[in-house]
Amino acid sequence: MKAKTDVYGRELATALRLAREAGAAILQYYDSPLQIERKVDADENTEPVTQADRAANELIVQGLKREFPDDGILAEESIDTERRLTKRRVWMVDPLDGTNGFIARDGDFAVQIGLAVEGQSVLGVVYQPLPDVLYRATTGAGAWIERAGFEPERAYVSAENRVERMRLAASRTHRSPRMDVVVRALGLEEEVRRGSVGVKVGLIIEQQCDVYVHLSPRTKQWDTCAPEVILSEAGGRMTDLFGEPLGYNNVDVQNRNGLVASNGAAHTSIIKKLSPLLKEFGRMRIDVGG
Repeated sequence: MKAKTDVYGRELATALRLAREAGAAILQYYDSPLQIERKVDADENTEPVTQADRAANELIVQGLKREFPDDGILAEESIDTERRLTKRRVWMVDPLDGTNGFIARDGDFAVQIGLAVEGQSVLGVVYQPLPDVLYRATTGAGAWIERAGFEPERAYVSAENRVERMRLAASRTHRSPRMDVVVRALGLEEEVRRGSVGVKVGLIIEQQCDVYVHLSPRTKQWDTCAPEVILSEAGGRMTDLFGEPLGYNNVDVQNRNGLVASNGAAHTSIIKKLSPLLKEFGRMRIDVGG
């Protein structure tokens, strides 16, 4: 079964090619000594970066510039400028989502290429180089899983609508005591711990998990742009912790209000259960528009 053609056919073909090329470039460093540096974001949080992050970033960004010179680009390892804010179409690139997993050599990392048009995610490619698994979607054309040696497979989320029976996609790192409070409040008993936002969303579209809650305000637009449209096209939903839609190509690149990704069946119920906890934690929704 093949995906139907859509208006973003050329964009998707380019993103698929660049994601696989970047994945191959990343794997060249996987078994080699890594040069690990620490970078500091606008909030003075530190994150690791390696030569693999930078090599993949350069490959993708230069490829997008050649193919779509009039589009804006927001890439994790590139200097951000206000030029993208004037653009209707902006590519959101995380060349190596899950750098900690890459450094630990646990396989939990992915190349993520998303396209936002007028602030909405319309195209996404998430490629896991080590298992050679790729998730892709464009608005209206469904979500698809590509595995080596198999035909592309249409992806659909589970139909589980009882929150307490859902399986949580949880982070390997960044676990806080507050997250334990959330897990107890939702009544979740099973969880799978993985790195990378894209990898965890992949668990949902493959029906291995049903919900993912990220309390921290530290994820960036390049973390969520590609996974969001993939999840949506598989029948799921991604919002902030308050149930509001995520927006792209804002001045502030951080998802300040956290995120909830789910199969969509009980998304509203999950948001309602989170509401009193957020008040308890002192979390108020921040206006991140524009």
